[in-house]
Amino acid sequence: MKTKAAVVYETGKPIEIEELTLDKPREGEVLIRYTHAGLCHSDVHIAHGDLEARLPMVLGHEGAGIIEEVGPGVTRVKVGDHVVCSFIPNCGTCRYCANGQQSICDMGATILDGYLPGERFPITGPAGQYGAMCMLGTFSQYGVIHQNSCVKVDDDLPLEKAVLVGCGVPTGWGAAVNTAEVKAGDTVMVMGIGGIGINAVQGAALAGAKNIIAIDPLANKREKAMELGATHAFESAELAMETITNLTRGQMADSAILTPGLMTSEIVADGFNAVGKGGKVVLTGLNKLEETNIQLPGSILTLFRKELRGSLFGDCNPTVDIPRILGLYQSGDLKLDEILTRTYTLDQVNEGYDDLLNGKNVRGVVVHEH
Repeated sequence: MKTKAAVVYETGKPIEIEELTLDKPREGEVLIRYTHAGLCHSDVHIAHGDLEARLPMVLGHEGAGIIEEVGPGVTRVKVGDHVVCSFIPNCGTCRYCANGQQSICDMGATILDGYLPGERFPITGPAGQYGAMCMLGTFSQYGVIHQNSCVKVDDDLPLEKAVLVGCGVPTGWGAAVNTAEVKAGDTVMVMGIGGIGINAVQGAALAGAKNIIAIDPLANKREKAMELGATHAFESAELAMETITNLTRGQMADSAILTPGLMTSEIVADGFNAVGKGGKVVLTGLNKLEETNIQLPGSILTLFRKELRGSLFGDCNPTVDIPRILGLYQSGDLKLDEILTRTYTLDQVNEGYDDLLNGKNVRGVVVHEH
């Protein structure tokens, strides 16, 4: 069948809209009709070359839609199911899935190559075989994906909002709740109030943090953070230091959650300096894989027992945590409507990413036309 998709052929060049050919689902695979796709910063890393991926690639790793067809051996979903796609698949049987670390499932090792198990490329076109970002390629009207990337959700959930829980929401929420282990009464600093940072703010608030200090140079992002749980907001970590010191009587923050668009050594140092003894510095932002962006005084790390923690997918287990987070949305405890700034058509995907990079949106969503 044919599908219209947004493709990156060459880093640094605009994303192109192409009509591609999609194979039928095989063993363990499903055909999904994507209804919505989230505009998340990680796709920009592919387009800009910050992350090396096999090209050409259909972008998009936040997706929601309806199952149209299932291949042999599919047991997780059936035709007609509404699903949110997990940007890291979860096989359920590898060492990491088995011990409750689905976010580092072995099956996720090929998400930047973009093929399904067996080096299978169900998408073809003028340039031959096309990869799919995170084995999903949600910037396409249809996709053939593995059942291990599917999480069934309630039919009455609005997929326009539920789509955000495929990556950005659990990545931020979990960075606070799981990785930083925020507790009632804590002081937390969140640096970078985009699609991940705003949900780190929400996660910290739900966990009972007393003080949540949001850092972002843009006024609209700081305002949104204050609306959704932050107690203080500043343009920079430097401007926040006096307040953090006073709020904690010199003990400093219990955790600093770093969610910038591009992680730098300066941002890591700001987080390190903001936490006190036993404080946790959580890194969720990315940069080039070979980029050295942690340069810190090791003796202070030792003597103050500070910790640096990497956080992927917020250390969430998607089969459990995607429904859990959506339950918090349904009960009104977690806000999704309020973080969706604008919707776009697939043809507007470049405009959507310009808006993201210019700081206009907290979250943008592509609405697929069929």
